[in-house]
Amino acid sequence: MSEVEQRLENFMDGLKKRNPGEPEFHQAVFEVAASLMPYIVANPTYEDMQILERMTEPDRTISFRVCWEDDEGNIRVNRGFRVQFNNAIGPYKGGCRFHPTVTQSVLKFLGFEQQFKNSLTGLPMGGGKGGANFNPKGKSDREVMRFCQSFMHELFRHIGPDTDVPAGDIGVGSREIGYMFGAYKQLTNRFEGVLTGKGLEFGGSLIRTEATGYGAVYFLQNMLDQKGVDMSGANVVLSGSGNVATHAAEKVNQLGGKVLTMSDSAGFIHDPDGISEEKVNWIKNLKNVRRGRISEYADHFTNASYHEGKRPWSVSCDFALPCATQNEIDISDANELIKNGVRGLAEGANMPTELDAMHAFQAAGVLFGPAKAANAGGVAVSGLEMSQNSARISWKEGELQDLLQNIMKGIHDSCHKYGEGKGKDGDTDYVAGANIAGFVKVADAMLAYGVI
Repeated sequence: MSEVEQRLENFMDGLKKRNPGEPEFHQAVFEVAASLMPYIVANPTYEDMQILERMTEPDRTISFRVCWEDDEGNIRVNRGFRVQFNNAIGPYKGGCRFHPTVTQSVLKFLGFEQQFKNSLTGLPMGGGKGGANFNPKGKSDREVMRFCQSFMHELFRHIGPDTDVPAGDIGVGSREIGYMFGAYKQLTNRFEGVLTGKGLEFGGSLIRTEATGYGAVYFLQNMLDQKGVDMSGANVVLSGSGNVATHAAEKVNQLGGKVLTMSDSAGFIHDPDGISEEKVNWIKNLKNVRRGRISEYADHFTNASYHEGKRPWSVSCDFALPCATQNEIDISDANELIKNGVRGLAEGANMPTELDAMHAFQAAGVLFGPAKAANAGGVAVSGLEMSQNSARISWKEGELQDLLQNIMKGIHDSCHKYGEGKGKDGDTDYVAGANIAGFVKVADAMLAYGVI
């Protein structure tokens, strides 16, 4: 066993002992640490100052009870969280997720990733994440409102425009952000940029809704440009049918690609004719207005087929965009995609690819854009919303589109700089590049502060 491998093993053994029963967090840390350890060994100041150990321990983890009353008068109890991971380069910044699968482990993995993602944007934002094990699906608007107000009655104590600025995530859209911001404003008697993803009427930013999906496709396009490859005419398989997925599909269409699949938790649809802009808009209405299921697409567009209980990774494609949830691509899915000739993948969701699947893609020479780089467009525009709120201004859509494209190009170039030559046959390893580029900025700020 080499020195690097021994140090990585010792580091992970210690982390697992300190954080038992948190598999998602262990997975996220291992993926980062495996590519960082050679860099840390080559730069011993980071090891002497225990920077990685400090970066894997949140500044604080807050857990609290959320009581609310449903429409039948029943008292309901959920658990809320905020994990404030690292504020070395700016206020804590990261989404709130409302979903039954929310646990401390999930939020720690997301907050840990967020500190690197936010660093890559070049904007002054630290890393955090929060949420609750509340499921907004099937709840009335008034039930969601009561839950959000109760959630904010505790969260407001721990956030602020210069402290911690939450945003939306799975289960938290403009409706939930509006309810939470209203409660915060009432509790504090202050109108300030404490949440992002707000409505345009009260401080929100244009293109925030589109930013994560657009950004993932921009990152894929930048990887292809680096290799001299064109997306025009390419077949793309895409998972999910929510905000990230629909806007990723929209951008693929604009760049001349052909989207073949979309999905939800019950199954996926395959449209060999392509999911055009008109069809994407139909899906947006299905999901956002009618709250329907993706299976209805195949009833409406009869050339499409619906595959219940399955994921779309068996469909032959040039490029893949996983935009649904974590660990949605396992090793068998990866092998199927590789067998069918996939040439590139950009992660629109947070950690949607299992570790062994990621390694399989890299070993096969597939261009692989990791989530902390590829899906940073959403938090980048959230950072721009923070700037607009601080200055009491609102930028035009064209300005924001240009800023988003420039930020994603800058993220790509940073990942390429640190990952060049580290991949198969001397290609760029974007995973290592993203991890090292995100690490260096935060680590150097921590060194400047001393031991705190």
